[in-house]
Amino acid sequence: MAARRFSEELSTLVGKKVEVELTDGRVYSGNLLAISEGLDVVLEKPPELPGVHKLLVSGSSIRGIRLVERIFDLKELADRLSKSFPGNVTFRDDIGAIFVMNRIKVTTAGVVEGSGIAADKVRKIYEDYVREMREKSQPQSQQQGSQG
Repeated sequence: MAARRFSEELSTLVGKKVEVELTDGRVYSGNLLAISEGLDVVLEKPPELPGVHKLLVSGSSIRGIRLVERIFDLKELADRLSKSFPGNVTFRDDIGAIFVMNRIKVTTAGVVEGSGIAADKVRKIYEDYVREMREKSQPQSQQQGSQG
Protein backbone atom coordinates (compact mmCIF):
# COMPACT_ATOMS: atom_id res chain seq x y z
CA MET A 1 0.00 0.00 0.00
CA ALA A 2 2.77 2.47 0.91
CA ALA A 3 4.69 1.63 -2.28
CA ARG A 4 1.61 2.31 -4.37
CA ARG A 5 1.05 5.65 -2.65
CA PHE A 6 4.71 6.55 -3.23
CA SER A 7 4.37 5.73 -6.94
CA GLU A 8 1.22 7.85 -7.15
CA GLU A 9 3.03 10.80 -5.56
CA LEU A 10 5.94 10.41 -7.97
CA SER A 11 3.61 10.41 -10.95
CA THR A 12 2.11 13.74 -9.84
CA LEU A 13 5.54 15.36 -10.31
CA VAL A 14 5.71 14.55 -14.04
CA GLY A 15 5.14 17.68 -16.12
CA LYS A 16 6.04 20.02 -13.27
CA LYS A 17 9.09 22.19 -12.57
CA VAL A 18 11.44 20.45 -10.15
CA GLU A 19 14.94 20.74 -8.74
CA VAL A 20 17.03 17.58 -8.61
CA GLU A 21 19.85 17.59 -6.07
CA LEU A 22 22.65 15.12 -6.74
CA THR A 23 24.72 13.32 -4.13
CA ASP A 24 27.73 15.49 -5.08
CA GLY A 25 25.77 18.68 -4.29
CA ARG A 26 25.01 19.80 -7.85
CA VAL A 27 21.43 20.91 -8.49
CA TYR A 28 19.62 20.81 -11.83
CA SER A 29 16.17 22.24 -12.48
CA GLY A 30 13.68 21.84 -15.28
CA ASN A 31 10.41 20.35 -16.35
CA LEU A 32 10.25 16.71 -15.21
CA LEU A 33 9.46 14.66 -18.32
CA ALA A 34 9.70 11.17 -16.80
CA ILE A 35 10.62 9.29 -13.64
CA SER A 36 11.20 5.57 -13.19
CA GLU A 37 10.58 3.32 -10.20
CA GLY A 38 14.35 3.42 -9.62
CA LEU A 39 14.07 7.24 -9.44
CA ASP A 40 15.92 7.79 -12.73
CA VAL A 41 14.65 11.12 -14.07
CA VAL A 42 14.52 13.00 -17.36
CA LEU A 43 14.62 16.81 -17.12
CA GLU A 44 13.77 19.11 -20.01
CA LYS A 45 16.18 21.97 -20.83
CA PRO A 46 17.93 22.46 -17.48
CA PRO A 47 19.03 26.14 -17.40
CA GLU A 48 22.22 25.11 -15.60
CA LEU A 49 23.35 23.34 -18.80
CA PRO A 50 22.77 25.66 -21.79
CA GLY A 51 22.31 23.75 -25.03
CA VAL A 52 21.14 20.56 -23.29
CA HIS A 53 17.59 19.70 -24.34
CA LYS A 54 17.11 16.63 -22.14
CA LEU A 55 19.10 15.53 -19.11
CA LEU A 56 18.87 11.95 -17.88
CA VAL A 57 19.94 11.49 -14.26
CA SER A 58 20.47 8.10 -12.64
CA GLY A 59 18.42 7.51 -9.52
CA SER A 60 21.53 6.27 -7.70
CA SER A 61 23.09 9.75 -7.96
CA ILE A 62 20.02 11.66 -6.69
CA ARG A 63 19.90 12.96 -3.11
CA GLY A 64 16.49 14.58 -3.49
CA ILE A 65 13.82 15.96 -5.80
CA ARG A 66 12.00 19.18 -4.92
CA LEU A 67 8.82 20.44 -6.50
CA VAL A 68 9.30 24.16 -7.15
CA GLU A 69 6.03 24.72 -9.00
CA ARG A 70 2.99 25.54 -6.91
CA ILE A 71 1.02 22.43 -6.04
CA PHE A 72 -2.36 22.12 -7.71
CA ASP A 73 -5.04 22.90 -5.12
CA LEU A 74 -8.20 20.96 -5.97
CA LYS A 75 -10.07 22.50 -3.02
CA GLU A 76 -9.37 25.99 -4.37
CA LEU A 77 -10.59 24.90 -7.82
CA ALA A 78 -13.73 23.36 -6.26
CA ASP A 79 -14.46 26.67 -4.52
CA ARG A 80 -14.09 28.48 -7.83
CA LEU A 81 -16.38 26.00 -9.60
CA SER A 82 -18.96 26.46 -6.81
CA LYS A 83 -19.32 30.11 -7.81
CA SER A 84 -20.50 29.07 -11.28
CA PHE A 85 -22.36 25.93 -10.17
CA PRO A 86 -23.73 26.77 -6.69
CA GLY A 87 -24.85 23.69 -4.76
CA ASN A 88 -23.71 21.37 -7.56
CA VAL A 89 -20.04 20.83 -6.71
CA THR A 90 -18.73 17.95 -4.59
CA PHE A 91 -15.06 17.85 -3.61
CA ARG A 92 -13.69 14.35 -2.86
CA ASP A 93 -10.22 14.80 -1.38
CA ASP A 94 -9.95 11.06 -0.68
CA ILE A 95 -9.91 10.26 -4.41
CA GLY A 96 -8.52 13.57 -5.67
CA ALA A 97 -11.58 14.55 -7.68
CA ILE A 98 -14.29 17.17 -8.02
CA PHE A 99 -17.75 16.25 -9.27
CA VAL A 100 -19.93 18.91 -10.88
CA MET A 101 -23.64 18.15 -11.17
CA ASN A 102 -22.79 14.52 -10.28
CA ARG A 103 -21.74 13.84 -13.88
CA ILE A 104 -18.65 15.91 -14.65
CA LYS A 105 -15.44 14.65 -13.03
CA VAL A 106 -12.44 16.96 -12.66
CA THR A 107 -8.97 15.96 -11.45
CA THR A 108 -5.58 17.67 -11.60
CA ALA A 109 -5.42 16.32 -15.18
CA GLY A 110 -8.54 18.28 -16.19
CA VAL A 111 -12.09 17.30 -17.06
CA VAL A 112 -11.80 13.52 -17.28
CA GLU A 113 -15.50 12.63 -17.52
CA GLY A 114 -18.48 14.47 -18.91
CA SER A 115 -19.47 16.31 -22.05
CA GLY A 116 -21.77 19.06 -23.19
CA ILE A 117 -22.15 22.75 -22.44
CA ALA A 118 -21.67 22.39 -18.68
CA ALA A 119 -18.51 20.29 -19.16
CA ASP A 120 -17.18 22.91 -21.58
CA LYS A 121 -17.76 25.61 -18.97
CA VAL A 122 -16.02 23.49 -16.30
CA ARG A 123 -13.12 22.90 -18.71
CA LYS A 124 -12.77 26.67 -19.30
CA ILE A 125 -12.75 27.38 -15.53
CA TYR A 126 -10.13 24.63 -15.07
CA GLU A 127 -7.92 26.02 -17.88
CA ASP A 128 -8.19 29.58 -16.51
CA TYR A 129 -7.24 28.31 -13.05
CA VAL A 130 -4.20 26.40 -14.36
CA ARG A 131 -3.07 29.41 -16.42
CA GLU A 132 -3.34 31.70 -13.36
CA MET A 133 -1.34 29.23 -11.25
CA ARG A 134 1.42 29.08 -13.87
CA GLU A 135 1.52 32.88 -14.13
CA LYS A 136 1.83 33.17 -10.34
CA SER A 137 4.72 30.70 -10.22
CA GLN A 138 6.52 32.07 -13.30
CA PRO A 139 8.19 35.18 -11.78
CA GLN A 140 9.77 32.95 -9.11
CA SER A 141 11.01 30.52 -11.76
CA GLN A 142 12.46 33.30 -13.92
CA GLN A 143 14.17 34.79 -10.87
CA GLN A 144 15.74 31.43 -9.98
CA GLY A 145 16.87 30.95 -13.59
CA SER A 146 18.72 34.28 -13.63
CA GLN A 147 20.66 33.41 -10.46
CA GLY A 148 22.19 30.19 -11.88
